[in-house]
Amino acid sequence: MSKKIALLTGANKGIGFETAIQLGKENVTIIAASRNKERGEKAVADLKASGVDAEFLQLDIDNPADISNAFDYINNKYGKLDILVNNAGIIIEEGHFGSNTSATITDKELTQTFATNFFNVVALTNTLLPLIKKSEAGRIVNLSSILGSLNLHADKTSPIYGSKLFAYNSSKTALNAYTVHLAAALADTNIKVNSAHPGWVKTDLGTDAAPMEVVDGAKTSVALALLGNDGYTGKYIHLGEELPW
Repeated sequence: MSKKIALLTGANKGIGFETAIQLGKENVTIIAASRNKERGEKAVADLKASGVDAEFLQLDIDNPADISNAFDYINNKYGKLDILVNNAGIIIEEGHFGSNTSATITDKELTQTFATNFFNVVALTNTLLPLIKKSEAGRIVNLSSILGSLNLHADKTSPIYGSKLFAYNSSKTALNAYTVHLAAALADTNIKVNSAHPGWVKTDLGTDAAPMEVVDGAKTSVALALLGNDGYTGKYIHLGEELPW
């Protein structure tokens, strides 16, 4: 099967939905995953109306049964997976992006954030890895954030220095570590693994205060999903530029 198959988590809105549109316009078949069936099916209807070859898959990455079902669905229908975009993520801790919650974070907030943004992303990716290994050019894109950069958080002159939502930021730091480790583990394969910082984008998460439009926020994920065979792996990228870990 020559046409590329992509699974995108959190594809029913925001950056995930726009990423699906842009990849679809590159003749990629989109498996649009969403934990909410109604919203996911509506998103797929909109994708199809835009000319995208798309289908809905109910997938809550916090549900192990959904992860297992995702493997079975893709394996039975396609036998491979070319692109995995780990787009779904949450931010639930009290505070705003100018806060430092490291001394006030609750166990519940920390545990839930890491479960969705890190542990279950690893679980989904490792479950689907046998299918990605069957691709001629497997690509794994982990949606991180510049807020996961320890280098920038330690630099008092950095523009993110004052934004220390501990649970969210550290979950993205952990995701970056997974990117580095998985890329090294797969260095001798045709799979490339990279972290993407989409930018501060006008979404439910980014709010209307964000300077970037959604169409631009999806560009980094799309570029990493479509990297050529000579592309990089194990990198932390925003719009083609490498960020410090």
